[in-house]
Order: sequence, then structure tokens, then C-alpha cells
Amino acid sequence: MASLGKIARRSFLIGSTAIVGGVAFGVYQVNKDAPNPLTPGEGEATLNPFIMINVDGITIITPRAEMGQGVHTTLAALVAEEMDLNWDDVRVMHGPPAQAYYNGALLGLALPFRHYADTNLKHGLRQSVGKVGKLLSLQVTGGSTSMKDAYERMRHAGASAREAMKLAAADQLSVAVADLRTENGMVIAPDGTELSYISLAQAAASVDAPNVDLRPKSEWKLLGTSLPRKDMVGKSTGTAEYAIDVVLPGMKFGTVRMNPKRAGMVSFDATAAEGMDGVEAIVDLGDGIGVIASNTWLAFQAAEAVDIVWQDASYPATSDALMAEIKASLSSEPNSTVRDDGDVTQAVDGTEITAEYDVPWLAHATMEPMNAVAWQDGDTMQIWSGNQGPILVRDKCAEAVGLTPENVTIHTNLMGGGFGRRGESDFSVHAARLATAMPGTPIKMTWSREEDMRHDFYRPAAAASFRGVVKDGKPLLLDGAIAAPSVTRQSSLRIAGSASPGPDRGHVEAAYDQPFAIPNYRISGHLTDIDVPIGFWRSVGSSFNGFFFDTFVDEMAHAAGADPLNFRADLAANEHPVSETVIRTVGEMSQWEKQSAANVGRGIGFSHTFGSAVAQVVEVVEEDGQIRLSKVWICCDVGTALDPAIVKAQMVSGAIYGMSAAMMGEVSFADGAVEQYNFPDYDALRMHSTPEFEVVVLENGPHLGGVGEPGTPPSMPALGNALFDLTGTRARSLPFIKTFDLLV
Repeated sequence: MASLGKIARRSFLIGSTAIVGGVAFGVYQVNKDAPNPLTPGEGEATLNPFIMINVDGITIITPRAEMGQGVHTTLAALVAEEMDLNWDDVRVMHGPPAQAYYNGALLGLALPFRHYADTNLKHGLRQSVGKVGKLLSLQVTGGSTSMKDAYERMRHAGASAREAMKLAAADQLSVAVADLRTENGMVIAPDGTELSYISLAQAAASVDAPNVDLRPKSEWKLLGTSLPRKDMVGKSTGTAEYAIDVVLPGMKFGTVRMNPKRAGMVSFDATAAEGMDGVEAIVDLGDGIGVIASNTWLAFQAAEAVDIVWQDASYPATSDALMAEIKASLSSEPNSTVRDDGDVTQAVDGTEITAEYDVPWLAHATMEPMNAVAWQDGDTMQIWSGNQGPILVRDKCAEAVGLTPENVTIHTNLMGGGFGRRGESDFSVHAARLATAMPGTPIKMTWSREEDMRHDFYRPAAAASFRGVVKDGKPLLLDGAIAAPSVTRQSSLRIAGSASPGPDRGHVEAAYDQPFAIPNYRISGHLTDIDVPIGFWRSVGSSFNGFFFDTFVDEMAHAAGADPLNFRADLAANEHPVSETVIRTVGEMSQWEKQSAANVGRGIGFSHTFGSAVAQVVEVVEEDGQIRLSKVWICCDVGTALDPAIVKAQMVSGAIYGMSAAMMGEVSFADGAVEQYNFPDYDALRMHSTPEFEVVVLENGPHLGGVGEPGTPPSMPALGNALFDLTGTRARSLPFIKTFDLLV
């Protein structure tokens, strides 16, 4: 397959001028400000950023990155459904950095609406605000927004392409368009004559396709089914190419060693490293050093051989001191009070309950460490990088090495995990800077696992204080305060150079926006000013608020003498029936009412995040004094399940990620540096400790919900609530392994 920037002769990009820049018939206004980024050669034509046809077949260009979540499969299916393609014939390629591939859903998450209460008007406002992403060239994979962004846009691309093919065929066959049909990449005439899309592509490229309605769900053939994933064969056979797999002629290998205290460098002595056979160069990066050598292992060894004097950290040096500052900010003026129903200050007759919670810093811990390949050739540079924001990576790399963005080409590879970490550009910039030290030679830059763990942009530690009142089996009051450094603000300043003013809603998501009818309900957010580097971690603020809020709801249920599952379902019944159904369904799945054995504990967790309602029941079993995870039941409502198998896989993946963090995840600090170096220090669930899963997917919600992140928030409280059910001990601090003897 030729590169996107240099499409082979006889390749054709087809579609409709009405969706150039990613706007759709009948929904968006025609917008020509986002030009097609695909430059055709002689005899080629481009009208659409999403579909490429050449003599070899049909390739769908995807605007989002594949990091294991199955997005390339479902994005391709959106086009293939409307275009009438044979699924086996479809190929997928990630699009280049381009405004046309902006994310039109991400910014809509910032609107001050509770997702569960989105009306059609509010949903439309989210879509309208999301289009500002075009002006910002916001080509980003994240926030569980890939399908929300593409759901109509890419279907319209396929539909207009199909109609263009029919118009071209009608002209060639001298038949009425209405008499033609399409199937498996063919236009078929009444007499059985078949013309392939490949043969029609050049003619179709000059056709102005008419407005066309999208097919109703009842007529879908691909969408709504579990399709063979487009990335699975390559990953199963080892032929899929990640950035760490890229091999180029004459390649050299590099790594970096940066200050573990996340500050600057006073001085370094590279004498020992420079004397090692095969070491090509030691590069001064200002706040650390880079090494270029004949192989990666040698680069690692040479980096460790450099004697470096580091500056001290600017933040408190220990985990205890950092947490003390976070807890102190609970007494500060709130940054937000975006949920303040009733009056939580009034005297309320009933049983009062209070609780305080805290969670530690967490790493992303992707299986593939940070890496990138860079190759400078004169005043141009190519970079191969598994990344979640190619325009950001291109611009940051160009700035770092003194090139114009137009002279930097980004190839976005498959990723061995992202979880938000690969939304950062630091590792790609390191590769670019090493490449400038050896122009004309490709440099594969790979972080050691130790460097990867010590230089993450962490999920922040957080603390919370809750007060509630219950009476007659029902909650009358819930007042919560949540403190942590702001992921949104720090990341925005680092990535974009500015942060939005006003309340930080991401800081309190999964607490202020839950679909529970509590008459007096307030959540305040308190921001802690600590400059430990933090970033977007799977489900972001919901990852800690899901634990805080739902654990407290569980405590209120017990204080009220109510069944924890029915307590939640009753709260959701009048506020959001979709959530009530999810909660009651997971109860039916798990036979919640059935009496468990004495050595078995069960807990429920619920969160409505990223537009999806997810309830989980976790079962734990005590055997020979040790507690193991036994089974997890998950019910989710995602509005429309475009690929049920992928939805189920993401729910399981999110739960495993969350329960791994809840059981044993912790990043700790000593003398300003992170103490965890590798997986023995920062473990996850293994095959022997991973529970059995059962997942049911519902489609009652009126709008498309997220899939990649909503499975994480309810997993942590569900596990904690199960441990309480088993042992009678309520753990309000994570990780649980500090309180319970868990099988890990």
C-alpha cells in the first residue's frame, strides 16, 4: 500500500463535495475550510478524506488511532455499511495529520449538562460545540468519542460514494439510476451486468452525488453485528506494525535518561558511556541526556553509565507530603459546585453518615513502552509514532527541531496500549531531537521500562470527604467534596499553552452527574496546586470519583438498612429509567437476591460516564485465608451497539484496568522520585487472578454512548463493596491489597 501522501498512480479518492472536511448532508452545513489532505498524482482524483480506491481494492482512511480498542474495525464498518462493501475486501489505514480528521465530539463533553439528562436539543448543542474542534485542528483519539464523532460523518461518506458509483454506472450503461442496485462493491444493472467500484472510480470522482438519506438501523447488514476485527490477523501473526517494529535502512538505536525528579539537569559526565564500543553519540537534551548506539540494549546500558547530577523536585518529596497538600485543599474555596440541588446546609432529620476517602497516583503502564522512530533528511523529517494526536505530535516535533510543520511527516502506528498516555508528544519529540544529532540516519528511540514508569503523566492522587443523611430506607442528603490536582488544566497548559477558565467539570465527573434522585445533593470540587506531571488516564476524573461516590452510596444503603442494588435502582427510577434498567438487569444476571455462601462476598458498583450507564456486580471468594476475584457481571447501555463483541471486550478491558488499579496500583514518591521501576513494582491482574466475566449490552439510551472508558469507574467501588460484604471491613483507601490478603 502506497503512503497516503504519495498515492500510487491509478488510485482514486471518491465521495461527495458535500462532505469534504467532514460535514454531512442534512445535519451539518457544507464547510470547505477543512481541505482533503490526500494529494493525488497524475490521473488521480480526490473528493473525500475517507475512501481510497485503487487497482488493488478499497481502503478506508480512519481519523482515529487504533490502540487495541477496535476503533479501526468499527470506523471502517460505518463506511462499508452505507457503501455496500464486502467486509473481507475492506482495508484500513490511519489518516495523516490533517484538519479534515478533527474530532467533532470531544469539546462537546465540556458543556454543563449531565449526560444522562441529554435531550435532543442538548445533544445537538454538544455536536455544534464539537465542531469548534475543526478550528483547533483537534485530531485526537480519546474521551470515548471516536464513534460519536464518526457515527454520521463516515456513514455519509460511504453513502455519497455509493450514489456516485451508481450515477457513473448509469451514465456508462445508459440506464436509470433508480434501476441500479449495489452489493459487495459492485453496481448491478437490471440485466445482471456488474460494474466494480474499482472500474467506476475515475468516473465517479467527477460526479456530484445528490443528497442521500442514511439507511435505518433495521436495514443494517454490518453495523450491529460482531465483525472480524481488521487488526486481529496482523496482531495474531506478528505482522502488525507498531512503531517499535519499524525497521529502516541504516537505522541506529537510541534512548533517553531524564531527571526522575521531573526537574532539570545540573551537569553530566559521559566519559564512561562514550568509551563503550558501539556508542555513537551522547546528546545533551537540557533536562536529560540521549544516547545513540548500534542497538537498543547497548543504548540502555550507556545511558545508565552516564554520571548525572540532577536538580531537586519542585513538589513535596514524599507521597505522604503530597497527600497532605491534597487533603488540605478540601478546606479551600471550591473551584466548582456544578451540582447543588436542594439545600445541604439545612437540618435534616435522619441518620447521618460521614466518610473520607483517598486514592494514590497511578501510571498508565502500557505494555509497549514509549518509543518512536525519526529520520531527518535535509530540511524534512519523518516520524513513526504510536500517538493519539498526530497534529500535536507533528507541531511539537517541528518546533523542537526548528522545522516547519509542513516539512514533518507523521506516520501513526498501531499502539500497544494508550489509555491517554500516547496523547502526549514527549517521546516523539525525544526521537526527533536525537535524529537531528545524526542527520540522514533513521533513529529508533525506545524508553526503558524504568524510564517509562518514572516519566509518566500520572493519574493524580485524590481525596474526598462525604456527608449523607438517610431516613426510612432512602437518602435525604448527600454532600461531597473532592480534591486533586486538575488533569484538564495541567494537560491543557502543557499541550495547548492555555486552560479554559471557569469550573473544572472533569474534576468532579462521575460524582456531580449521577442519575440519582436525592433531594439535597451537592458536589464541590477543590483543585490542588501541585506540579507533579499528570495527564489523561482511562476515564480521567471518573476513575477516582467513581470509587468515592459509589462507595459512599453503598455506605448510605447499609446505613439505611436497604439492599445496595435496590437502593441504587430506586434512586435512578424516576431520574433516569435507562440507568434503573441497567442496575436491575445486572441484578438478574448475577442472581443478586440469591443467598451466597459464607466465604463469598458480592458488591455492586454503578456509574454513568461518557454517555453510558454501566453497572457491575463483583464476586469475591475467600479460600484458605486468601481472597480471589471469582466473577464479574456487567450490564451496560451504550445507546447503539455498533459492534457488540467490541463493546463487550471494552467493558471487560475497562473493568480489568480498574480492578488492577484498585487491588494493587500505586505510584509512590520518595525524595521527589517515583519508586516504581517495572511491572514487579506496579503489577496488574494476571490470567490466574482475572475473574470470569459475563456481559450484557442494552440499547435503550437515546444517544450513542462511549465504550472505551465507562467500564473502569464502577469496577473499583464494586470490588470494594464486595470485599466489605465478605469481611465487614470498609476500605476507604486504595489499593485494597494494603487492607486485604488478595490473590494477585
